[in-house]
Amino acid sequence: QGRLVESGGGSVQAGGSLRLSCEASGFTYNSNAVGWFRQAPGKEREGVAAIYTSGGATYYADFVKGRFTISRDNMKSTTYLQMNSLTPEDTAMYFCAADYGRIMQPEMILKENDYNYWGQGTQVTVSS
Repeated sequence: QGRLVESGGGSVQAGGSLRLSCEASGFTYNSNAVGWFRQAPGKEREGVAAIYTSGGATYYADFVKGRFTISRDNMKSTTYLQMNSLTPEDTAMYFCAADYGRIMQPEMILKENDYNYWGQGTQVTVSS
């Protein structure tokens, strides 16, 4: 049974950086896409960044453009989220998700609807 495991979360001060990792295991082939989502207390989960594993096209939510970078190492089945210039508003549980079904269209890639595997999440806390 395939699963996703996130790591790299932690506590940092505003302006700091973290790199999250999402490792896939137990799958016999790469997913079509991997996305990072986050959920802050009392708020809905929102898409942060996503990448197509073939071709490497990337997509970002407006609120992270220029600060976060998503990347992928297909040999390691691992997707990364480099987060720079963190602010307290970035505090949330961060989840990675993978699409092992039908290839989703770009307009859906930051929405959680078509992702069929999810990790347990890693907490990111940014203090002012």
